[in-house]
Amino acid sequence: AANAPRPVSIEELMETAKGVTNMALAHEIVVNGDFQIKPAELPEHSLEKKVRDIVHKAFWDCLEAQLKEDPPTYDHAIKLLGEIKENLLSFLLPGHTRLRSQITEVLDLDLIKQEAENGALDISKLVEFVIGMMGTLCAPARDEEIKKLKDIHEIVPLFRAIFSVLDLMKMDMANFAVSSIRPKLMQQSAEYERKKFQEFLEKQPNSLDLVTRWLQEAADDLAKLRCTTLPPHCSDDGASGGASALCSTAVQNQAYLKLLKWDHLNRPFPETVLMDQARFQEIQLELEQLLLVGTVLLVTFSAAGSALVDLPGFAEKIKTIVKVLLTGMHLPSFNLQESLATIGEKVCAEVNSCLSQHGFTPFSAERETVLKGQIQAVANADNTICKLIDSRIQKFLENYLASSHQKSLPATPGGLGPIQRELEEIAVKYVRLVNYNKMVFSPYYDAVLGKILTKE
Repeated sequence: AANAPRPVSIEELMETAKGVTNMALAHEIVVNGDFQIKPAELPEHSLEKKVRDIVHKAFWDCLEAQLKEDPPTYDHAIKLLGEIKENLLSFLLPGHTRLRSQITEVLDLDLIKQEAENGALDISKLVEFVIGMMGTLCAPARDEEIKKLKDIHEIVPLFRAIFSVLDLMKMDMANFAVSSIRPKLMQQSAEYERKKFQEFLEKQPNSLDLVTRWLQEAADDLAKLRCTTLPPHCSDDGASGGASALCSTAVQNQAYLKLLKWDHLNRPFPETVLMDQARFQEIQLELEQLLLVGTVLLVTFSAAGSALVDLPGFAEKIKTIVKVLLTGMHLPSFNLQESLATIGEKVCAEVNSCLSQHGFTPFSAERETVLKGQIQAVANADNTICKLIDSRIQKFLENYLASSHQKSLPATPGGLGPIQRELEEIAVKYVRLVNYNKMVFSPYYDAVLGKILTKE
């Protein structure tokens, strides 16, 4: 899935923040609201992991052996304290002068070496200071981890645990950095992507052909609709033809909606959205699945009557059954008819158990057959309920695009209540993608639409 990006190192992130050195990474951070740095995991049985584990074990064994000598040798331990000190200092902000002087004073390596040589080193006291300082600097979410450190009394396991918590703290810090650099990165990244696209255009003069066709189709769609209704988000742009003139924003929004019904196998994606084709495709698949979930829920609720609709947890149960049985619905091996038959069985069983549990009469065999038939019918492309739910989902997305400068989501159309949460999650992701694309490419869209709309 597109939202499971490869692990990114903190160094890469910081480089990208300084200037957009890595266009794909900058783009990922900007369009993926859930972007997070995760610890890089080596594959379980890989050679790298084996080598790393052996090296690590040797290192910790050596530390243990040194500390067990009589008198103990502290070379390794002092090296580690030096690393811990660097880590702690890296978490400080410019204003943290008191903490900075505390850390440099207590973890003064020259002094520690002298104490070690004179047999006067109290390592547990230093470690206690380190843990206290980590507690001061960590995010509240890590308080638990810090508390656990205080329960480890053997020095080697304690050092190991300290390093793993420091790694988590580094990740927290990087993820905080991601959220704070996002606005600035967005601006830089948009300018950079536009510049690169401009260079590409100059080499390939016909490289807006697909975009032009895409926008032309969107304008045609709206012109057809316009005969019956006027899009709500167009004030008279002062264009000739008064209110009937299509406005650029409406056409662009219509074009973005078309990307969610794209025939990816047989039709190339417009040049300006190519970088996000996988993302748009993923949203399209999520919506296709949500459409089926929504349709099955609506059919079930209208069959079960008002008795069950308000039962706490009933909708969630049905939703879970449907989602689980539709997993993998886009794989060639998936059989929709069979899955819907199973869904029909399970939903009927759930409805009946709920009805009898709450003292209502369970379904007769006849009503069960009807409900199963209605669920089975969801597979037909021209199923009226499917079409209704689909047009309402599209309407919701269209309203959300039109009002995307407002912070709140538009009202959910009737019948979509049970899938409202899922729909809103997808909408937020989709509009984020669209708005960034507009930010980068709107000069090109406006130029193309200038020609199309004067022709209209």
